[in-house]
Amino acid sequence: MEKRLRSSLQSSAQEFLSLAKKQSLKSSKPTLKSLIHNINPNSDLSSSLPISLHASISHSIQSFQNLLEPNPKLSKSPRSPPIKRRRRSSRHSKTPVEPDSDHYESDLRKEKQKVLEDLEILACIALLCVSHPKKAFSPSDLLPGVRALHDNLILFDSDSVLLSEIANLCEEWWKEDLPGRETLISQSLPFLLSKSLTLKRKVDVHRVYSLREAFALFDYEDESIEDLKLLLIRCVIAPLYLKTEDGRRFLAFVFGLSNQLVKEMLAMIRSQIPFGRKSMLEAYGDILFRAWKAAEGDSKGEIENGFLQGFIDGAIHASSCAFAASIRRVLGGFISQRTTKGVEKLLFRLAEPVIFRSLQVANSNVRQNALHLLLDMFPLEDPDCTKEVKDTLLDKQFFLLERLLMDDCPDVRVVAVEGSCRILHLFWEIIPSASITKIITKVFDELSHDICNEVRLSTLNGIIYLLGNPQSHEILKVLLPRLGHLMLDNAFSIRAAVADLLLLIRDIRNFQFNKVVGLDVLLSTLANDEPHVAQKITKLLLPSYFPSKVPVEEACSRCVTLIKRSPMAGARFCEFAVSEGASLKSLMELIRVFISLVLSPDKLGADQMEGLLVAAANLCDSLTSEPCYKSALKELLAGEKVMSLFSAASTARAQSSILKIVSTISPDDEAGIFEECMSLVTNCSGISDNVERQATVRSAHKLFLFCDGFDDMFEALTVRLQKTAYRCHIKFGTEIPKDSFSSTKRKKSKSSGKISAKWKHVNGKRTSNFEEDYSIALGIAWQIRDLLISEDCRKAILGSQTLELSFLALKIISEVSIMQCIHCEYMDTSPILAYTALALHMTLQNVSINSKYCGTKNNRTDSSRSHMEAMLEQTMDHMLNCIEKLLEAGDSGKSSKLPSEFEQAKGAIRHGRGRKEPQTDASCPSAHESAYTEQKRVPIKVKMLTAILKFMVDATMMGFLSHYYGQFLKFTSGYVQYIISALGQQPHDQCQLKEEDLKDIVLCVNSSFTYAAKLLNQVHRAVSEASPLPPEAFDVANNLLDLITSIESHLGSGKAARLVAAAKPWLPDLILALGSGHILEEIQGEGMHFHALDRIKVHFPSWPLILARTELREMGEVSPEEDGRASESEEFPVFKKLLGMIVTLLKGNLNILDAVGVIFLTVSVVGLERKDFGLVLGLLHFVCMKLFSQDDREWGAMMLASLQDIYPQIERELEEENDEDGTQKLLSAKELLEPIWMYHIYETGRVSMMDE
Repeated sequence: MEKRLRSSLQSSAQEFLSLAKKQSLKSSKPTLKSLIHNINPNSDLSSSLPISLHASISHSIQSFQNLLEPNPKLSKSPRSPPIKRRRRSSRHSKTPVEPDSDHYESDLRKEKQKVLEDLEILACIALLCVSHPKKAFSPSDLLPGVRALHDNLILFDSDSVLLSEIANLCEEWWKEDLPGRETLISQSLPFLLSKSLTLKRKVDVHRVYSLREAFALFDYEDESIEDLKLLLIRCVIAPLYLKTEDGRRFLAFVFGLSNQLVKEMLAMIRSQIPFGRKSMLEAYGDILFRAWKAAEGDSKGEIENGFLQGFIDGAIHASSCAFAASIRRVLGGFISQRTTKGVEKLLFRLAEPVIFRSLQVANSNVRQNALHLLLDMFPLEDPDCTKEVKDTLLDKQFFLLERLLMDDCPDVRVVAVEGSCRILHLFWEIIPSASITKIITKVFDELSHDICNEVRLSTLNGIIYLLGNPQSHEILKVLLPRLGHLMLDNAFSIRAAVADLLLLIRDIRNFQFNKVVGLDVLLSTLANDEPHVAQKITKLLLPSYFPSKVPVEEACSRCVTLIKRSPMAGARFCEFAVSEGASLKSLMELIRVFISLVLSPDKLGADQMEGLLVAAANLCDSLTSEPCYKSALKELLAGEKVMSLFSAASTARAQSSILKIVSTISPDDEAGIFEECMSLVTNCSGISDNVERQATVRSAHKLFLFCDGFDDMFEALTVRLQKTAYRCHIKFGTEIPKDSFSSTKRKKSKSSGKISAKWKHVNGKRTSNFEEDYSIALGIAWQIRDLLISEDCRKAILGSQTLELSFLALKIISEVSIMQCIHCEYMDTSPILAYTALALHMTLQNVSINSKYCGTKNNRTDSSRSHMEAMLEQTMDHMLNCIEKLLEAGDSGKSSKLPSEFEQAKGAIRHGRGRKEPQTDASCPSAHESAYTEQKRVPIKVKMLTAILKFMVDATMMGFLSHYYGQFLKFTSGYVQYIISALGQQPHDQCQLKEEDLKDIVLCVNSSFTYAAKLLNQVHRAVSEASPLPPEAFDVANNLLDLITSIESHLGSGKAARLVAAAKPWLPDLILALGSGHILEEIQGEGMHFHALDRIKVHFPSWPLILARTELREMGEVSPEEDGRASESEEFPVFKKLLGMIVTLLKGNLNILDAVGVIFLTVSVVGLERKDFGLVLGLLHFVCMKLFSQDDREWGAMMLASLQDIYPQIERELEEENDEDGTQKLLSAKELLEPIWMYHIYETGRVSMMDE
């Protein structure tokens, strides 16, 4: 190919171009470059080739333009009859014959493509001629062809290769400064600019920047330039132009092209400030500074007065701190260049008139923003002023800083203290000593004791920054001890900052961190603080108590000294020693030292022994990640060492540490330690109140699980439960399932040989009374609940072969716990909680047990319920049966009787299953047992009822027993009514509740409120056309509101406030339940709802009475005698606050407001029937003045329907009423409703006057 091109080039330029056009651009470009660049300037080709090139270019462009014109052949003649279609057969091709138009379109595309390929070759040749190393071709000869390509650039938008070749040609022409270059930019520059924005390549941005001078040739006032201006403005927000140096330089150059363009670009930048990222905003600052520096005349004035002045005002008066910070980042482009001539003068001229005034305004946000700006510009001064003027201005700034250090607003103080320390760090040498003393004194003496956590934290951060200036060390060395109290600060972040400060000064010469914070305080913090703080203190103390530069014996001795001085601090020191870089080899030696000390005959205190063992456990936990050290630890603890250590451990925490070590390293001889662990978990009386013993028992559980001894442990626990269950049967006559105590054969576990026979069958040879056995059963019940929390332990329990026996034993113990709780003081809810939790998890994991243990099977087949859910139903029925008998047994005393809802709930469940109840019977306690005093009965009953309610809610939350929602709601209503009744009777009893019992009741009430609200939430979620909302939800909502008023009335506002705090997240569910009937009527139509009026008549709630009374008191309608008798608790401030929250929520949804508003009107109707006109007036006042504003007459449809009932009744009562007080209240009630009544009768027509 090269030979042919070379020979054609020698023949004629035209022949060379003709042959070149037949080649592909990519393959022929090197050949063409070689041939053209070898043409001699004296050759005839130097003059003939440009002429032929121009002719070929012109011809190709003309051909392409002709191809772009519409084709007359495509305009069809009037429609002719269709031609006969050939029958498809195997003899004919299956490819359809294309119409003539399709043939033509295909040929046209091919011709266009051929012309474009020819132009690509020609443009390449033109570029090679322009870039000839010896300048063999005259620019004047080449210009016509190049200009033709440039002028028609827009025609070739479909061929990116051709566009790039033409752009490269124009770019080269401009760079070579050839004649007529200004004629080759109008099309090429917009193309290159658009390409840089589209492809987002740095090389394209660089090309645009290299052609920047060409942009100055355009007339930016002309209308035809709008497209180019839009491209330039797009560059302002293009990330590539903002990130690259060439892009920033180009944008700065563009600011000098046109004053109008400057305004538009500044407006674009201004619009990006609220949303721009930090890098973008800093880029704008740099661009604006470059533009300002190069600008002159109007453009410079526009940047200074039109933009920067507005930005300084905006930075001070910004609506948010984030917006102000964004503006300051842009201004930072000038502030960081203040050493440049003219910048400091400019900043002073723009900022001085506003900044000092803004530092003293009343608005704290403005003060804070102005302070930020002052700190960025500090020192703000006029470079042209005299020294005296500068000093005066500097004193003014220090005066304002000192004043702002004591500002009323904490946010301002935070900025002031950090900013002051930064100024001292940067300008210490030039600041007068008097100013330094004033600022430092306020920081250390006042701000370090500030009531605001953020201010104290900023004080520490500022001091840490100030320490970066060595000039400050001499004075800080004296003042730093004044910060020692912050190591005991309540805020975690402040304690962590103090630790950072100590770490910093530890590495500064002549500073001693223990003089800032005493060693005793450090050790106390290390022992008790959060892990993050403790780790920092470990890093601080590591060079002192376990240095790496001394022999390992001395390092171990120092660490032992630390543990003897503060055992728990030393233990935590060892916990973080590995993470802070201590040598593993040295730590291994340290463990040996610890174990030797524990086993040595030397007397150590119990706390020191505990510290050594906890430290050893922490080190073992860190070292076992390396296999070699795990093996070494195994050898170290071989033989009887583990048992010797366990014998030496005298505290629960020390024993827990031994168990942790054993479960970590798994020593070979584990039999002895297993026996000790079995003793720990089976002798567990009183564990529920002992946190240290709980940790020890958990460690034992972990050990059994890790060493495959869990089944043995659970079997031992089951045997103890069976023993207690049997003694319940003997003592109280409780019925037990047949064969529930039969031993179960099971496979031998790996650890069975490690546990002696005495722990496999805990037969209780030692004589013990029932109370002791029951106390151990409580501890085992607590353990079972705790084990069910962990996934691994839960799987082990549910897979245990003794699961059935433990479940049945818990069933019997739970029954006795409930039924005998009013006779035996030691009864507790732990067995009930364990029993119900176990039932739930067994159901959830589909773990089945022998049905004969749980009662008779259901005689009828029900495919919608699984056998496992039936077992859960039986458990629920058993619990309700026990509760019923408990309350029946208490009826003979003065205790509150169980409301009918309990019996209804139990009966409904029993009837729904068509099954006999389990037969249980509780005997009366024996004569030697003392009965509970009356005040003890209520708390234990409340605890038991709370446990049952928790079981119900947990079951529904897990998706079980959803068809019993109505019964659960009845039970909840009855329970709440029982509490209200019990609280109401207490003040009249001779002996009131003890403080401890009262505390337990309040705790149960708060929990029960949450459980009840959760139940309402689940009920609301399940509502559908097939499953409408049970009417009992309305009763529960009313009872819960009654409970709040009862608590406030009998126990005080403080306890009521805590109950309301617990209720706040569930208020939407409470509101929905309150308006449930009317909401369903609106959504699902008539017949799908219940009548609130009927339910209110059956059980009239007390909260409307309280609400009406508080409203009447506000209106002044309460008589002086009644008002004088009213105590502070009867003003119900907490209940009023709750109602305010409810009103706020109701106003957010008009439909629910309408449904709930009807309830107030319905209760008013009941009040009219009961002749309680004070109730009517109070409720209507609440509706008209609180639920709606005084002028708001746009009531919903349901409330207007109720209004149409109540307003005529009020008028009838006015005609019949003779009592003056009653008449007055009715008149007041009518006055409240009359504007709404008249408005909707005469204005909207939504209510009508009906005949009676």
